[in-house]
Amino acid sequence: MAITLEILVQPRASRAKIGPMHDGRIKIAVTAPPVDGEANAAVVELVAARLGIARGDIAVIAGASSRRKTLRIANVTQAQVAAPAERV
Repeated sequence: MAITLEILVQPRASRAKIGPMHDGRIKIAVTAPPVDGEANAAVVELVAARLGIARGDIAVIAGASSRRKTLRIANVTQAQVAAPAERV
């Protein structure tokens, strides 16, 4: 089963974190700069760690060069995504 998530990325943040919602999207802050796909890789790594899945199960399917992105996440349930976040 795969789900899609609409996210808003904040690159070069002081610390990596997921949340809160912003303009209907989940805000994800990463410390990586938006250069050469570094921020995208950091987003994938953070989300994979939070959900306890492999990085390969996450793909950026829209907005690769934008702050507004769409992720497709495979091998995850809606309950895993909705569960309270643990510190990552």
